[in-house]
Amino acid sequence: MMMYDDFGGGHVLMMLLWMVIIVAPFWRISTKAGYSGWLSLLILIPLANVLFLYFLAFSNWPSQRRGSSLNDG
Repeated sequence: MMMYDDFGGGHVLMMLLWMVIIVAPFWRISTKAGYSGWLSLLILIPLANVLFLYFLAFSNWPSQRRGSSLNDG
């Protein structure tokens, strides 16, 4: 019988740490762009993370739209 002691609490803590390290910058980018920070959780879902990156890269950010309307008026 195989023991699973190698997958104890240390593994879970490392996984949570990596999740925080990955999500935190995307949370900041999302909020600076004018979107909800909760969208950054999509970065943890395979395929959704690639779509999220393309969405951020090629969409017109709400923060840019607000800034341009202030400069126009």
